[in-house]
Amino acid sequence: MSPSPQLNRRSVLGAGLALAGTGLLTACSGGSAPADAAAGYVSPTGTEVGAAERMRPGGGSVREVKLTATPTTLDLGAGRTVRSWAYGDALPGKEVRVTAGDTLALTLANHLPQPTSVHWHGLALRNDMDGVPGLTQQDIRAGAEFAYRFKVPHPGTYWFHPHSGVQMDRGLYAPLIVEDPKEPLSYDKEWVVVVDDWVDGVDGSTPDAVLAELRQGMGGMGHGMGHDMGDMSSMPGMDHSVPESAAPSAGASTGPSRMMMGAVSELLGGDAGDVAYPYYLVNGRVPEDPGEFTAKPGDRVRIRFVNAGGDTAFRIALGGHEMTVTHTDGYPVTHATTDALLLGMGERYDVLVTVKDGVFPLTALAEGKRRTGLAVLRTGRGAAPAPGVRPKELDGRVLTADRLKPAPDAALAARKPDRTITSKLTGGMMKYDWAFDGRPYDPDRRFDVKAGERVRMEFTNTTSMWHPLHLHGHTFALANGVRKDTAVVLPQQTLAIEFDADNPGQWMIHCHNIYHAETGMMTILGYRNA
Repeated sequence: MSPSPQLNRRSVLGAGLALAGTGLLTACSGGSAPADAAAGYVSPTGTEVGAAERMRPGGGSVREVKLTATPTTLDLGAGRTVRSWAYGDALPGKEVRVTAGDTLALTLANHLPQPTSVHWHGLALRNDMDGVPGLTQQDIRAGAEFAYRFKVPHPGTYWFHPHSGVQMDRGLYAPLIVEDPKEPLSYDKEWVVVVDDWVDGVDGSTPDAVLAELRQGMGGMGHGMGHDMGDMSSMPGMDHSVPESAAPSAGASTGPSRMMMGAVSELLGGDAGDVAYPYYLVNGRVPEDPGEFTAKPGDRVRIRFVNAGGDTAFRIALGGHEMTVTHTDGYPVTHATTDALLLGMGERYDVLVTVKDGVFPLTALAEGKRRTGLAVLRTGRGAAPAPGVRPKELDGRVLTADRLKPAPDAALAARKPDRTITSKLTGGMMKYDWAFDGRPYDPDRRFDVKAGERVRMEFTNTTSMWHPLHLHGHTFALANGVRKDTAVVLPQQTLAIEFDADNPGQWMIHCHNIYHAETGMMTILGYRNA
């Protein structure tokens, strides 16, 4: 089934303008209005959206938050400071915590030199608060404010970030924790761990300059080898090293080349990533000066992991411990033990750990990129681990979502799909032309659904690269029943998902590699009028 071509161009600026420089993730810019009711489609501001919001569980308190997006200097540790953009002056931004059933009333003040937005990653919220400029809201102009207000229906680990160009690959992200008022888990401490790949402000680099370089593709870079020849990277004698610096890139206005060469991962099906980041961070710190968690031996700790990276999957392990996985993307699973987790961009996992006596590395290996991020668990005396430590657990059991089972109360009820949608993921590094079905993002195209349907979507990855696909406003079931909102599809594989169309509006589907999305691998799920 092909996307419908029926959204008229009055409602959203054309894709050509977005491609011209302000960003596909900002579906339009410069104060443009959100998509009103295109012929036959539910409007983000329509009565159906308001009715769905009234039906959501509520009755909790109103949580009021003030947030400022601003240029700032960030301290990454070990004497490394960078100029970037962030929420306040912290990296990650200050955690927002609410209880399921509360209403979040967050006002964002935009002190950036560009328009921005806030997307609430993983939340099934009202469509006009989803934070996609040009589709669900106006963009927030420089110097302006925007008041987000919506019910938060489901407990879990979520996060928020802009949906405006490549701003997410700066410091504009923060955790959103939704507590369960009937929490079934018992634990002594809770930690939130956000992993990230970092380039902004290092040797003159910016995410926009990285995107400019990547847009040229391998054909325009003068390199002898690239992703489309990735199988050669495993041949004897090939140099797999990650360049710390290089000659200035032909496509970037500032900074050295950041195009990744020779990043290979068996777990990711081959090619691991496009960008050679200079730093890999855990809670905003470089491994030479890691953050530290403290506890008492025997404490039971809940750890909420979030991958806020732009182009990097992370394999995460806590040295000397095994982890018990309890949730992924906010939804409970049948508890499963593992030595390590693999998180694609945008994914979240919750685990329980009973901590031992001593000092232990919490290592986030940049999958296929041969670099690590680090935090430290300290329950007793001892020297801190070395910055590049790689605990043996990284090479033990590595858990991914396809190996889990849903908790009984999280499984979708059995039902035959009313609609099946098929799509191919296309593109490659040679032209850097990532897309759905060979066509880069076009606001006139969408996949049609109707409220009340059980929808099945099948995404076949015809590329040589893995892609973490994210659906806004919904959670879906994998083939094994596990509920997710972001899921990895490996090269030459098909990802099949099912969900109930129970949240009317216009919703993005895109690769959560920010550079793939920004060059075209995104589309719209559009609810038709009844």
